[in-house]
Amino acid sequence: MDAQTCILTRRSVRKFTDEPVSRELLEKVVALAAYAPSWKNTQISRYLAIEDPAVQNTIAEEYCLAGANNPNIIKGAPLLVAQTFVKDRCGYNRDGTFTTDREDGWQYYDCGIAAQTFCLAAHDLGLGTVIMGVFDRKRLQAYLEIPQDQELMALIAVGHPAEVGPAPKRKDVDVLLSWR
Repeated sequence: MDAQTCILTRRSVRKFTDEPVSRELLEKVVALAAYAPSWKNTQISRYLAIEDPAVQNTIAEEYCLAGANNPNIIKGAPLLVAQTFVKDRCGYNRDGTFTTDREDGWQYYDCGIAAQTFCLAAHDLGLGTVIMGVFDRKRLQAYLEIPQDQELMALIAVGHPAEVGPAPKRKDVDVLLSWR
């Protein structure tokens, strides 16, 4: 599929079939996501694949925050991916000082780029995804035994879509773009 079609047809998928996601297919998605641009090519994003339903249920029941649909999504996904990042790499000079006044905030930007690249790659390969961020990060990080040099960024539900909704209305270009 061409890039425009991929962008225009990708949706956040919240309902999946029971068909498992093969390791080979997920490895293709991650290999493509590795091409996401990053600060000085630091490539800080890492991915932890969680295919054990018991672990997914524990995450859904004990680590999701109230008010979100995340528990239902996690329980219904054949695969959950925890996106982490290697800390203290993005936005830094070699001497350890910050390059910009955003300090270490650039790492979140790079994670966003990587997560969207991951989702577009998954879509191109026939998978659905949704990025989730409403969870108790510090506790979940401990439960998943994320290495000390990494931080949990997002959860991404992955699977074969059971249903895909229409595109939500988008803002017009004249609202999004200004010129000087």
